[in-house]
Amino acid sequence: MKKYSFLSLLGGAMTGHRRWRPVWRNPEPRPAYDVVIVGAGGHGLATAYYLARKHGIRNVAVLEKGWLGGGNTGRNTQVSRSNYFWPQSAAFYEHALKLYEGLGEELGFNIMLSQRGILTLAHSRQELESLRRWANAIQVNRIDSELMTPAQIKKRVPLINLGARYPIHGGFIQHRGGISRHDAVAWGYARAADGLGVDIIQQCEVTDFMQDGGRLAGVHTTRGAIGADRVVLSVAGHSSVMAAKLGLRLPISSMALQAMVSEPIKPCLDTTVLSSSVHMYVSQSVRGELVIGGGADVYTSYAQRGGLPAMHDTVTALVELFPAFSRLRLMRQWAGIVDITPDTTPIMGKTPIEGLYLNCGWGTGGYKAIPAGGDTMAYTVAHDEPHPLIRAFGLDRFERGALIDEGAAAGVAH
Repeated sequence: MKKYSFLSLLGGAMTGHRRWRPVWRNPEPRPAYDVVIVGAGGHGLATAYYLARKHGIRNVAVLEKGWLGGGNTGRNTQVSRSNYFWPQSAAFYEHALKLYEGLGEELGFNIMLSQRGILTLAHSRQELESLRRWANAIQVNRIDSELMTPAQIKKRVPLINLGARYPIHGGFIQHRGGISRHDAVAWGYARAADGLGVDIIQQCEVTDFMQDGGRLAGVHTTRGAIGADRVVLSVAGHSSVMAAKLGLRLPISSMALQAMVSEPIKPCLDTTVLSSSVHMYVSQSVRGELVIGGGADVYTSYAQRGGLPAMHDTVTALVELFPAFSRLRLMRQWAGIVDITPDTTPIMGKTPIEGLYLNCGWGTGGYKAIPAGGDTMAYTVAHDEPHPLIRAFGLDRFERGALIDEGAAAGVAH
């Protein structure tokens, strides 16, 4: 794998950028692999990378029906944080954030991590007390958090309107939280996995599965049958559709989650601000755009409040908290289909079908979990037993009633 340097970039510029080699191959699928990963998003690519680097399993194919990183990995708001309430979630997302902190150096690819902090607002005394308990729980889990008064919030975010329709009573911040470049994360993992011999096969849709005596034996694709000892489903909002082909019902609801960006402006917001009460969060990208997100489209049709009305509600909340942004124009809007479990915690690990592994149910938290998701799934596949960090995330928790309710920590409505 070619390493980037100042001299290589300068040489590329001097030659009109005509001599760069592709950063990953475009191979034809082989008849069989040790592991097939369905879905070339962040989680699928990270799983392949860690399988090859940490466990020496390099006969791996990542199959993608579209293009690499073209699903939810390329349709999110880039937030990375670990301020989750329950110990199981906190340990997992803290592992993810720590991996993010060294990921650019490890992959040799700048993911543009900016740890500007993530500030969660309280709009009532009751909500402030809930945030106080949340912040205390995070500190017990050895994760950084700090309560802030309205005056401290105003000093940190001068443009904010403390006297909004829902007045700001305080909040708490995780200083190590922040944003990174989602495309760079996908490209970095793809480049590194390819360099270790992983086949990343785009335009290759999985249409069905092959079974042999109750065990998964491979997949049927639009480019032919591919045998595999182990198959990992890492397809976000399409998880329930794919699992249904095997007669496996998943406790997942799929719905759209929207985001949008404004026209670029000069730097004016140096942290990520989140309000659970008004279902809005915002940060400013390195290009100057405001990146705006909100709650999921929980209604069943556009006529019942999905689509444009959901955008309207999100922008209304933004302008209420930041009146100075009222004259900005929106440049782009997009949506991804998220898969949400009843307890807003992912489903990871083995399944009742031998040889099939699940990585799904992320809801709105999939991007921030990519490094830990890939690391723990690679361990699980390599050892055929759950990684200690994801034992509580198994599909069987719904039978046992051992739910991990992270609805509040998700930050937006589901």
